[in-house]
Amino acid sequence: MNRIDRLTAILIQLQSQRITRAQDIANRFSISLRTVYRDIRALEEAGVPIGAEAGVGYFLAKGYRLPPVQFTPEEARTLLLAGKLVSQLTDASVRERHQDALYKIKAVLKEEHQEMLDDLESKVTVLDPPNRNSQSGLSPTDLHLERVQQALLNRLVVEMDYFSPGSGQFTRRGIEPIGMVYYGDAWHIIAYCQLRQDYRDFRLDRMSKLEVTSQRYHLRDRLSLEQYLNRQSQTTDAVLTKIHFNASVFPFIQQDRYRYGFVQEKVTDDGAENWFLVSEIEYFARWLLMYGNGVTIISPDHLRNTIQTLVQELVQHYPNIDD
Repeated sequence: MNRIDRLTAILIQLQSQRITRAQDIANRFSISLRTVYRDIRALEEAGVPIGAEAGVGYFLAKGYRLPPVQFTPEEARTLLLAGKLVSQLTDASVRERHQDALYKIKAVLKEEHQEMLDDLESKVTVLDPPNRNSQSGLSPTDLHLERVQQALLNRLVVEMDYFSPGSGQFTRRGIEPIGMVYYGDAWHIIAYCQLRQDYRDFRLDRMSKLEVTSQRYHLRDRLSLEQYLNRQSQTTDAVLTKIHFNASVFPFIQQDRYRYGFVQEKVTDDGAENWFLVSEIEYFARWLLMYGNGVTIISPDHLRNTIQTLVQELVQHYPNIDD
């Protein structure tokens, strides 16, 4: 990127945030802090009213705005691809708003660029994961993303029925959301649970009858999302399990294993040893049963016992019938 383009990009970045750290600019463009200071000076000399808060960052003077910015074809294509992911990884409320935004973007493009996007859109798709929401039976059309964002921004308590795969039952919960995270092929809300009196990780596709209440909570009484994630990286209630997959089944678990707490892998002569952090042993055991004798449980014994119990239930359900 040449300097003129970088100066324009820095100006757009300053306009997009209330305050911007010099280090963030340096990281974005892979430049030194000294170069950032020179670029800021160049913008000031060009008449851009940039303020600075010592030890914090830069900001644009109140009321100063750039004229509407034209999207490049590359930026428009990137937004279209992001939209394909939005269509499968969010719910109807977010999809509709993203589609509205995409129409506005296309409206300011040149005609040839509009035709380029239309052509590309017909050639790109993201397939819906086939097993989404199969545990609770809830509809995939509403993941409550709009309401959860509302609760996060306004610090409002959320009440909902939450499905537990272990018990197969719903329980009514009041929660104080502190953040949203996407991992393991699902959206999660991290919140303080009023029922359990502790922080919990809730999957949005296991929620039903969700309501955003008018009850407010104070952030000073709660962890931030970053603090929670740092704490979880150091302490966890999950059980470390070690599983050996034979070479014959190993190709089939490559993607699914990330949904079940996969941590690391050690390749062996006849397959691979995989480590998982598992919070729901029976749920994990039922997944392993899919691969039959292609799986060997190294530890813990509790998982091995759970598998044996499930196998015995199958034997009783399908007894041998003499001819």
